Amino acid sequence: MKTFLKAAFLGTSLCAVMASGVLAQNATFVLGSREVGAPSYNPIKATRLNAANTFIYDRMVIQDADQSFHGQLATSWESAPDGMSWTFKLRPNVRFHDGEPFNAQTIVWWVPKFKGTENAFMTDAIDKVEVIDDLTVKFVMKNPDPNMLFNMASTFMGIPSPKAFDSLGDRYGIAGAVGTGPFKLESFTVGQQTVLTRNDAYNSASALSVNKGPAKIKQLTIREIPEDSTAFLELRTGGVDMLMSVPTDFLPRLSTERGTKVVTLPGTEVYYMPMNTSIEPFTDIKVREAVAFAVNQKEILENLFGGVGAIANTFLISGLAESKVDPKLAIAYDPARSRRVLDEAGWVMGSDGLRAKGGTKLQVKLWTQNGTEFKRVTEVVQAQLKAVGIGADITVFDAATITAQYRKRTEHQLAVRVYSWANADILDWFHSGKRLGHPNHAMWNDPKSEELNEKAMKGSRTWDERVVNFRAYHEHLLANFVFAPIYQPVQNFAYSESRIVMPASIRGTRLQGQTIVDIDVRK
Repeated sequence: MKTFLKAAFLGTSLCAVMASGVLAQNATFVLGSREVGAPSYNPIKATRLNAANTFIYDRMVIQDADQSFHGQLATSWESAPDGMSWTFKLRPNVRFHDGEPFNAQTIVWWVPKFKGTENAFMTDAIDKVEVIDDLTVKFVMKNPDPNMLFNMASTFMGIPSPKAFDSLGDRYGIAGAVGTGPFKLESFTVGQQTVLTRNDAYNSASALSVNKGPAKIKQLTIREIPEDSTAFLELRTGGVDMLMSVPTDFLPRLSTERGTKVVTLPGTEVYYMPMNTSIEPFTDIKVREAVAFAVNQKEILENLFGGVGAIANTFLISGLAESKVDPKLAIAYDPARSRRVLDEAGWVMGSDGLRAKGGTKLQVKLWTQNGTEFKRVTEVVQAQLKAVGIGADITVFDAATITAQYRKRTEHQLAVRVYSWANADILDWFHSGKRLGHPNHAMWNDPKSEELNEKAMKGSRTWDERVVNFRAYHEHLLANFVFAPIYQPVQNFAYSESRIVMPASIRGTRLQGQTIVDIDVRK
């Protein structure tokens, strides 16, 4: 692994070299503040990954914005009528960055590696992998999994080199990461930057990319800047070429910047506030109900985000069929209901504007992570809770520290969070009793919920049946007020038109590797 680039070098020497034209094919992008601090490029074991993961690794299939699936390392696939097997044809003549071949034996090695990890649910339904020939594999199933293609398209299903993965052991993803993707990992400093170099042998682009060969960018530096305002200044002054995620509240400022182009894509995110159901006062469903209905989603949408995006009334993005719950269970701002249930629970409003019960103030801890957008949403939520008599003390953590704090399980009470996912199985990820603390920040561990989760995850034979089962699970979570839904953003990114040439169309559910191979850099 080469020596890590120093921040000072990025700020001065790199700019000078770029100005001379020597590094005309080089570019510097900035990750969204929500992705800062991902600790590893190990897709099998990680619970957090950043967008650069898709530059290093290819997947079996990838998903377009219209929810259709397209081959990447697989060229075609077929499911048996009873759902008890899947056969995948693999792309020929593909090699990992270390020169090792990609073939059927890679898949035989890869699928069992998920066992015992937090990502095991994506392969749990696979009983075994059979080799039909060097470029054909058959998944023999324990039970039907109508979600198989979505799982294969997940960023956590990037396929690493078996040789590199096994040789590096626990250091894999930090000391090195080897895939078949369009870029090779040159260096990685957690929370600071990743340096990638072009894979000149790349030949496994999907139909979502126009360019079927190596990327046009020769070297790509991915910087991590926690503060959105700092990242904005870097773009404005030419220190970086692209912001891969732009907070919606920055759009008015960017629209006035000459030479800066903003692109908006459909969103796959939801802001929400989990409540730690394992500790007081959130063991009481009435207190959870009061908090949920105290959040004014419309005010947040209009005042913080200029009406761009949509309010969230459930846990899932509104484009999913599983989000179409019984309207009575959707959570929308209702301060009168919030005050009423607090009265019923015995929390009496005091002269100081805070409620109390048995001499104890209704004062809770409200966590968030650094980043302009997180802080602003959290401050508004704090004020909205105060309006119904709930005091909230805000603590701001960096992205890496807050995860460690969640794992302590009993330290937090409320938190403002955001996830990005376009499938109902995110309900399992954040609410399964098997993942208490992190990522189950609500510490929700309810027998009925576990039963509904199991049925949704493993008991669905068809896609339609899966939708019904996940909707039932979703409704149960809503009825128990495990979280307060807040906001559905769109995806925004911005780039310097003097430096970056974007493709005519951007396909996929997010700005990922399939688009990066099509981006050019002006000389």
